[in-house]
Amino acid sequence: MADFRVERLDHVHVYVKDRDRAVRWYEDVLGLSKQYEDTDHGDGRGPVVMSSDGGRTHLALIQSNDAGPHLRVIAFRVDAKGFKAFAARLGSLDLRGLKGERITAADVVDHGDTWSIYFCDPDGNPYEVTTYDHAGFAASR
Repeated sequence: MADFRVERLDHVHVYVKDRDRAVRWYEDVLGLSKQYEDTDHGDGRGPVVMSSDGGRTHLALIQSNDAGPHLRVIAFRVDAKGFKAFAARLGSLDLRGLKGERITAADVVDHGDTWSIYFCDPDGNPYEVTTYDHAGFAASR
């Protein structure tokens, strides 16, 4: 585990039924500001990324008909080296997804500008490990 270290909490996924209404609520009630809207990959529903600290930490508002308090994903940021180390350990960690499926290196997700691995803790709480060093991880694959 010498190469893997969480740099910081990066973002939390919040599933909402109406993105525009949610953006206004987070602006009005908590003073968050919209950082960007990630529709680059053809999904016009989201996420909208909001922050209170200029983008260091984020809420990712994701539109979903299944929105509710049971849907949250907490994401931890790592560098490309740490992401590679974490991905290499997937075969020995016995991590499970939301449906109980085993998470393997084949489950690494390429978002085009970031890489992510989604998994649950033993109590079913969902997590993500992500790197923004897309090119660095891609070069190491």
